[in-house]
Amino acid sequence: MKTTTISAGLLAATLLAGPTGAADLRYGAPYQQPPPYAAVPTWTGPYVGVNLGYQFGSSALSMNPSGIVGGVQGGYNYQIGQFVIGAETDFQFSGAEDTFAAYKFSNPWFGTLRGRAGFAMNNVLLYGTAGFAYGRGEVEWFGWSQTKTHTGWTAGAGIEVAFTQNWSARAEYLYVDLEKQNYTMLGLNAGIESSIVRFGLNYRF
Repeated sequence: MKTTTISAGLLAATLLAGPTGAADLRYGAPYQQPPPYAAVPTWTGPYVGVNLGYQFGSSALSMNPSGIVGGVQGGYNYQIGQFVIGAETDFQFSGAEDTFAAYKFSNPWFGTLRGRAGFAMNNVLLYGTAGFAYGRGEVEWFGWSQTKTHTGWTAGAGIEVAFTQNWSARAEYLYVDLEKQNYTMLGLNAGIESSIVRFGLNYRF
């Protein structure tokens, strides 16, 4: 009788412990998941970078000065919620040039000073930009040449993707309108309107 009582007690203890053990296995601490992608905590801060692209231009006398363009940029962003505002300046060296009859027009360099406003989705930033533009125009004719500094405006849009806490890449379109100047030596009024597609790499501090 004593042996039967002990056996029954052991059986009852086993039955009571069974659900508890199963519960421990089922509802215990979950499997440790790997950490998610290290998202950009904020776009706020200064940055510098480089860019490379192509300039499609048009000017006087049906000339279309076009060529490879590249340069540097720098700026500052400030994020409020998902909205990002900031300012950026850049300076570009350009191989844009074209000829018509004896005339040659080129745009060896230009720069911009722009405001930016965008919408951030974690590590992706969509933005628009607009502001002031300036640049050099050069006209050549039968060995004579004259240069002028043009001013104007620019506007565009782009997308920037952060792939680490500090580095980001972007693709951008800019329209740059440098107003006409009178090249008196050659009797020619010329400016340049350009569409620029470029890709850039930024380091954010």
